[in-house]
Amino acid sequence: MNNKVCEMFGIEFPILAFTHCRDVVAAVTKAGGLGVLGASGHTPEELDIDLRWIAEQVGDRPFGVDIIVPAKYVGKDEGGVPRSELKARIPQAHKDFLDDMLKRYDVPELPGEPGGRRSPSDDAAPMSYDQAVPLMDVAFAHPIKLIVNALGSPPPDMVERARANGVKIAALAGKASHAVRHVAAGVDLIIAQGYEAGGHTGDIATMVLVPEIVDAVSPVPVLAAGGIGGGRQMAAALALGAEGVWCGSIWLTTEEAETHPLVKEKFLAATSSDTLRSRSRTGKPARQIRCAWTDEWESPQSPGPLPMPLQPILIAEASYRIDRAAKTLDSGPGKLAGYFVGQIVGSMNEVKPAGRVVVEMVDEFIEAMQRVESMMR
Repeated sequence: MNNKVCEMFGIEFPILAFTHCRDVVAAVTKAGGLGVLGASGHTPEELDIDLRWIAEQVGDRPFGVDIIVPAKYVGKDEGGVPRSELKARIPQAHKDFLDDMLKRYDVPELPGEPGGRRSPSDDAAPMSYDQAVPLMDVAFAHPIKLIVNALGSPPPDMVERARANGVKIAALAGKASHAVRHVAAGVDLIIAQGYEAGGHTGDIATMVLVPEIVDAVSPVPVLAAGGIGGGRQMAAALALGAEGVWCGSIWLTTEEAETHPLVKEKFLAATSSDTLRSRSRTGKPARQIRCAWTDEWESPQSPGPLPMPLQPILIAEASYRIDRAAKTLDSGPGKLAGYFVGQIVGSMNEVKPAGRVVVEMVDEFIEAMQRVESMMR
């Protein structure tokens, strides 16, 4: 295909895959798209290992990294507050609510030291600028072609370092006004993410959002995101003025995905009505599979989720305990187990290799375009 995004990255298809799994990144990139590794859950050491591995797998093909630096979070106005200090600010009522939930669902204690992926010496708050800087240091040390900020405009030093390293920079937007601010900050690419999307998303549906943002930021290219998992949605996105698509949820049930087996099973059985936007994981509205965890946080007994990054700090060990113990769907931990996913989950009913997903998306896109063309004769 010949368009701005394909030319920008030298890729065959304008399909960008957001994923936390390095195997999916490599598979999509090798299939002609561009894989983007979500790094927010990585330590710098883990990110270095994964990016080195990806580069070895894909050769000179392009890939990218997604890092979260929110526009707003607790502690930002104070110049950044350490995790240990933020942890002390968590109300006892929230700790008691979570402890009671874990007991009622028979989630076992950890046998030893608390688990998780955070380095023991790292006191940076999750999803904060202080956490992002070491990840940027690692990312720019590798041959990435794209860096993305997922929540808000990228900070000035991210833009400056991207320019200095010849790396394109992108940001997600849920409103046209957000996209305009991102362009003013210096981004090369806007990702217009609609209400249907998994993870952090706003209130405007993709069909409405994409043309609004395309018109607001032209000639800066736009990727459409939210509810896109096949070629028909890709054709619609391009018809709306996008130069390509940004897909995340569709990779969660691929063969390569590291999705928790029980959660993958839930995704495969889910309909498009089985997701909701909830603040229960990050403190900001994020679409995810509905499960006992989200129901508990939405219940009248809930004290309500805390703002970012207090909520991630509060639930970090609990999430690890749940994932570790979730073996069957009818167990307490199994009922609580969940993850981010978009409304496209209703179409995610078969485990496939990621490369096959790309091929099928392109084939369906061609069929959709031919169908529309036939109507014009």
